[in-house]
Amino acid sequence: MTGTLTTDAAPQTIAHSPADWWKKAVFYQVYPRSFADSNNDGIGDLPGLLSKLDYLKDLGIDALWISPFYPSPQWDQGYDVADYFSIDPSYGSLEDFDVVLSEAHQRGMRVIIDVVPNHSSSEHEWFQAALAASPGSPERDRYIFRHSSDGAPNNWGSIFGGPAWSQVEPLTGREEDHGWWYLHMFDSHQPDFNWENQDVWDLFDRYLHFWLERGVDGFRVDVAQGLVKAEGLPDDEIGPERYAYVDPSGNGRTQRAPDRGPYFDQDGVHEIYRHWRTILDQYGPDRIMVAEATIDDPVRKARYARADEMNQAFNFDILSCGWNSEELRHTLHATIEANREVGAVNTWVLSNHDQVRHATRFGYPYGAYLDSGLGPIDPRPDEEIGLERALAFTTFLLGLPGAMYLYNGEELGLPEVLDIPANERQDPTWKRTNGRAWGRDGCRVPLPWSSHQPNSGFGTGKPWLPMPKGWEQYAADLQEINPASCLNKYRQVISLRRQLDLGAGDFHMVPADEDLVVVRNGDITVAINLGMVARPVEGVQKALVTSSLGTETLPVKDQAVFLPPNTAAWLQAE
Repeated sequence: MTGTLTTDAAPQTIAHSPADWWKKAVFYQVYPRSFADSNNDGIGDLPGLLSKLDYLKDLGIDALWISPFYPSPQWDQGYDVADYFSIDPSYGSLEDFDVVLSEAHQRGMRVIIDVVPNHSSSEHEWFQAALAASPGSPERDRYIFRHSSDGAPNNWGSIFGGPAWSQVEPLTGREEDHGWWYLHMFDSHQPDFNWENQDVWDLFDRYLHFWLERGVDGFRVDVAQGLVKAEGLPDDEIGPERYAYVDPSGNGRTQRAPDRGPYFDQDGVHEIYRHWRTILDQYGPDRIMVAEATIDDPVRKARYARADEMNQAFNFDILSCGWNSEELRHTLHATIEANREVGAVNTWVLSNHDQVRHATRFGYPYGAYLDSGLGPIDPRPDEEIGLERALAFTTFLLGLPGAMYLYNGEELGLPEVLDIPANERQDPTWKRTNGRAWGRDGCRVPLPWSSHQPNSGFGTGKPWLPMPKGWEQYAADLQEINPASCLNKYRQVISLRRQLDLGAGDFHMVPADEDLVVVRNGDITVAINLGMVARPVEGVQKALVTSSLGTETLPVKDQAVFLPPNTAAWLQAE
C-alpha cells in the first residue's frame, strides 16, 4: 500500500453537554436573498424562511446560520451593513426575525447570524458623518483615512479586484479633502473600520448585546482575520491588482492572488475575540462564535478557536481540497493536529455563498482553477461525476466527528449556474474586474421548491438572479417523492449520523489503499474511494450507508468490502 498516513496522536474524543451542542451540530446556511420569496418581489425573505422551517427540521438540521439581513444598499448583497440593529425591509422586520427565531427554537434548531465587523456600508451614518466632517476629526477616526499626495497611501489591492483605496475629494467636493483616501479591503462601498478606535469596540459591544438579548445562539464572524491591520500600513507583496489576468485555458478567466498580507491575521484580532467571549459568556456557555478566517496555516487558523476566543473556525482547507486521496489525507492530518493543539473541534464544509458549488467543482479535472468563478465561455463540467463525487465527499465528512456546515440547496444537488447574462450579474467582483472575473453569482441563484410553479416555486416575481432553464428538475417537491433523490440521501445520512452519534465520536486514520481514505469513528469505518476502480476496505463486511443513490449494497470478499470509485460508505464488521 502507498500514499498512507497515520498519526501518533491519541484518538480525538468529544464530550457533550447541552452547552456543547455546537460540537456535533449539522448547520445549514440560509442565504436569505435566494432561499424563499413570500411576497413575490423576487427577493427571498424571513417569512419565506419561516415557511420552510419544517423542511429544514425534516432534513435533520440542528442549527441555522442566516447570512446578513440588515438594512443595506446591497452593493455586496448585505455584507455592506448600513444599520446593525434592524432588518432590511426587503427581508421583513424585527418582528419577523423574532418569529423565525422562536419557531426555529420550538423545532429544536438553534440560530446563528452573521456579524460583519471589518467594514460597514458607505451609507452607514458613521461614514456619512465622517465624510461631512473635516480631515483629522473624531468622526473620521472611526474608519481608516490617510493622506497621500502622490497616489494611494500604499499598494494594497481590494479582495474584489482593483485598488483598496478610494479618494475622498470626489465624494465631498471639498478642496480640504484633496489627497485624502479611505481604505476598503472589499468594495469601495465597504469602508474598513479602525479597530484602534474605542467607538468601534463600543458599537460591536452594543451589537452583541442587542442580538443576544433577542435570543440568537451565536455569530458567524465575517472576515474574522481582517479587523486589525499591521502598524504603519506597509506595502504587501501582491500589489494593487489582486487578479493576475492569465489565460491558462484560452477562455479569458482570471486568476486570483492568495488572501494574505499585512491586513490579515494580525495578532491584535485575538484581543477583540477574547473580549467578545466575555460578552457571550454573560448569556450562557451555549452561545457560540465561528470564525470565517481564510488563513493558509492551519496552526494559525486554529488559534481563533482557542478556549477563550471562538468556538469554531471554518475549515476552508477541506472546502478547497480537490478530488485527490493524497491531498485529502494531508488536509485531514493537518486539521487534526492543529485543532488538537488548542483543544478545538473539527468543522467540515464543502460549499457556501462565496464558492463554486461542490457538485460542479468535482465535475472538473483535479487542479482546475475555479477561484474566480465560472461563466458561459468556460468548459462545462461532467455533471454526473460531479454529483457522484459531491455526495461521496459529503457522506464521508458527515461520518466524521465534529460539526458539519451545509449550504442551502446542496441537499438538492444544485450545480453552479454558469449561464448568467453579463447584464444580470450582481457580484462586485464581476464589476470591479470589468468582467474579467465571473464572481460568485452562480452559487447564489434562488432555490427551486416546486416543479409546477413559476420560477420553480421560489416566488412569482422576477428573481433577483435569473433561474436557468430546467432548474425545476432539482425542485424539492420532485425529490421528496423520489426515494433515490439527493434530498432523501441527505436525510438518510444525517439521520443515521444522529442515531450513531458520529458527530461526538473519535477520530483515527487507518492505513489503506492509495486511492482510499479511511477513518475509524468508534466502531464505524468511514471510507471514500477517490480512484478509478473499486478498492477493498479491509476488516468490514457490512455497509450501513453509501453515497450512491438507490443502493446500499456493496460486494464483499475475503473480509473486505469493495468500494466503487466516486463513492463513500459507512462500514461495520458483522
